[in-house]
Amino acid sequence: MDEVTTQFLTGNEAALRLTVALLLGALIGIERGWVAREKKAGERIAGIRTHALVGLLGGLAALLSEAVSEWAFPLLLLAVAGISLVAQRARMPHSRDYSITSLIGLLLTFCFGAVAVAVDLALAAACAVVTALILDNKREIHGLLNKLQAHEMDAGLKLLLITVVMLPLLPDRGLGPGDALNPHEIWWMVVLIASISFIGYFAMRLGGAEKGILFTSLFAGLSSSTALTLHFARLSRQNRELSPLLASGILIACGTMFPRILLYCLVIQPALLPRLVLPIGVMGVLLYVPALVIWRGHRRDTKVDRPERHQNPLELRMALLFGVLLAVIMVLGQWLKEWLGDAGIYLLAASSGVADVDAITLSLTRMSQGTIDLSTAVLGIIIAASVNNAIKAAMAAGLGGAGLGRRVALPMALSLLAGLGLAWGLSG
Repeated sequence: MDEVTTQFLTGNEAALRLTVALLLGALIGIERGWVAREKKAGERIAGIRTHALVGLLGGLAALLSEAVSEWAFPLLLLAVAGISLVAQRARMPHSRDYSITSLIGLLLTFCFGAVAVAVDLALAAACAVVTALILDNKREIHGLLNKLQAHEMDAGLKLLLITVVMLPLLPDRGLGPGDALNPHEIWWMVVLIASISFIGYFAMRLGGAEKGILFTSLFAGLSSSTALTLHFARLSRQNRELSPLLASGILIACGTMFPRILLYCLVIQPALLPRLVLPIGVMGVLLYVPALVIWRGHRRDTKVDRPERHQNPLELRMALLFGVLLAVIMVLGQWLKEWLGDAGIYLLAASSGVADVDAITLSLTRMSQGTIDLSTAVLGIIIAASVNNAIKAAMAAGLGGAGLGRRVALPMALSLLAGLGLAWGLSG
């Protein structure tokens, strides 16, 4: 390819990137212009034309920095900032608007133009679209902020702490007996369970109690079906008429545990899914179907409060306890595997399922990558889930009375037997 053709293609590429810079500026300008559409001409600091030109100017600044002087971009950026500040200062006595959002948007538009020309078109386009969405949803964002409570803000910050700060600091290598402990992977699993609990909490928070038992139970299964079982059992003791609906809610929450298990396996060890989908799916269906039958047969207009959440699922102390439990299970799993073989894994799964399914599920999923075979991991997960649901059925009967216990126990027993039978058959 000769030099003239190369220069022609380079010029075409530069023209294309400058066009994209212009269009990205126009995108943000459309949003800003729509917000200020009722103002008279000249009252707006920057509309669609100004933003489009600023995006183009950012692209030209990137070209000039490469072809003429490296000072071109910073000097032009300062010029745009200075002109914007002067315009804002002149407008303030008339509008008494002290917000600098529009000024930041204008500076971002300049930068997006430069990124489109000098860095990456897709990155510039993605940033521009996200910026336009943020600018366009001012009322919704402020509304969510007004509804946010202090402990919820604290939970979000703690989630960032354990994810962004702590996770990268942990060594990513095997430690301890048989190299069974990988601090980075253990903490990554802590982050995974904490994130799912966080999502489940806000799904319940935003859904509202008026959606009733059905909606609340479905999302409670993402975070704590045990907490919901305890709350609904106490509620059933206080109001016997609600026992059928509460039993339906408990079954739905316990059934939602099974999609959660599949999610863990999909993220950590996808090879488990073909063996796990059938028994887990059957166990979930055998809880969901009776729950919906009970719900349709006993539906009332009575509204029930969402389950009480006495503990924040993202308390750092709880996350650390979960990590310790996970590490202990992995060490015990390695020891029992060497001592008793697969029988030791099943014993560990049964004892762990009494208190928690997530820790043993994550441990067995991790161990299936090399320490144990896939069939053993599948059967261990089913055993843990079955024991956990059996414990919740006993809690419902003991705390909620015979009516609640009977409606919960029969589907739980069918689900348990079907899951164990299928898992045993598939492992053989």
